[in-house]
Amino acid sequence: MAEEERQSYIDYEAFLDPDFSPTTFANSLVIATNNPSDIPIDLSTPLSRVLFDIQEIDTHIHTLTTKSAIPLLTHTKDQAEAGQRIVADVEAQVASLTDGYQRLQKEVIQRYEEANEVRIVVERLWETVRTGRSVARCLALGRQLEAQMADVGGSGAAAGQTKKENHTAMIRASNTLLLVRRILAASEPDKEGEHLSKINLITYLQNSVLTPAETSLRNRAQQVIREFSMSSLAHSSTAPATYAQSEETKSRTTSALLTLQILNPRLLLAALQAYLRTSLTSSLASIARALGNLPTLDRTLLEVSARCQNIVALESLLDTVKPPQSAPSGSRDETGEQAGNLLEPLLAALDTSSLPSFFWRSLAEGLAPRVGDLVSKGGVNARALKTQKDRIKDSIRECVLRGSQGPGGITGRAGAWEREAAVMVGSVIGSLGR
Repeated sequence: MAEEERQSYIDYEAFLDPDFSPTTFANSLVIATNNPSDIPIDLSTPLSRVLFDIQEIDTHIHTLTTKSAIPLLTHTKDQAEAGQRIVADVEAQVASLTDGYQRLQKEVIQRYEEANEVRIVVERLWETVRTGRSVARCLALGRQLEAQMADVGGSGAAAGQTKKENHTAMIRASNTLLLVRRILAASEPDKEGEHLSKINLITYLQNSVLTPAETSLRNRAQQVIREFSMSSLAHSSTAPATYAQSEETKSRTTSALLTLQILNPRLLLAALQAYLRTSLTSSLASIARALGNLPTLDRTLLEVSARCQNIVALESLLDTVKPPQSAPSGSRDETGEQAGNLLEPLLAALDTSSLPSFFWRSLAEGLAPRVGDLVSKGGVNARALKTQKDRIKDSIRECVLRGSQGPGGITGRAGAWEREAAVMVGSVIGSLGR
């Protein structure tokens, strides 16, 4: 009974309350053991109460621990022994895992590392072999290009020797040069020319063989196109060109055309436009001079007819020459399809349907202001032009019709040149009539 009273004497619930406040509890003890009006306040009684409670709690804790010591020690011992057994089992498993990892490292990881090193060595050897093959191929093509340039004549000929020009070798040399350029341009990863730009021998090959050969081929082809002439109208004092000479001119010009087309289609287009531009400039200047000196008009118009005949012959030749399959993509029309011949891209660039028509209309466009200047200056030349207007008209018309009929039986559009003749006549006579 005393044990139960001792246990119930202390209000454990009050002490265990989460909202318990020591200051509030102390204040309540002081108020309970003192009169609020007493001065001074007696603190010995509440302090003794607190000390008594502490001693009671200590006695209670001591009693509980004494009774529960053996079960607590037994439980602690059991937990320690269980922990030791768990640690022993874990250590055994860790040792087993360690042995397995070491065996795995020896049998797999080390072998993988060795195999990976072998793979890297093989890849590098393959890159070296592939680069070596590419270098050897480029050098072989370089030697082939030198031999072909020697066949062309000039750069490959020995000093003091005269080597006959072989214009067909220009095409072979251009194809070889294009092939080398394609190898060097394939510089993407895993491509044939990936590492060639880093090799000094290839740089030397480019500087000493490829670039000079390309320059020589380009200059030769452009020169052949600039000198293209098949008309005999301007050479009446000499014998007309034979059939063999005409065929040789066509063959040489065809080689030049194909050479530029293979090297760069834009080069061919620029060379042909330059040829037409030169013919137009020369014809315009000579006719303007001849109109100021009428006795030379017939000879000048004959020369202009000869230039137009050359243009007719060039148009006929371009119409028969097809772009080579090996040429770079530059001779395609607006739909992206390959042009059927070398004439189509030129006509598209000039925005015309015929080269002779372009020649006469461009010439008439430039001639009209020149004639107007002559007339506006007045004087003997202007009066002579007006008095001989009919003869000039007939001469210009005959010049157009004669020049539009190509040399060697080459004919333009039959009956289709009257309009160009009228445009040319109008550019001169129209200014004289005002």
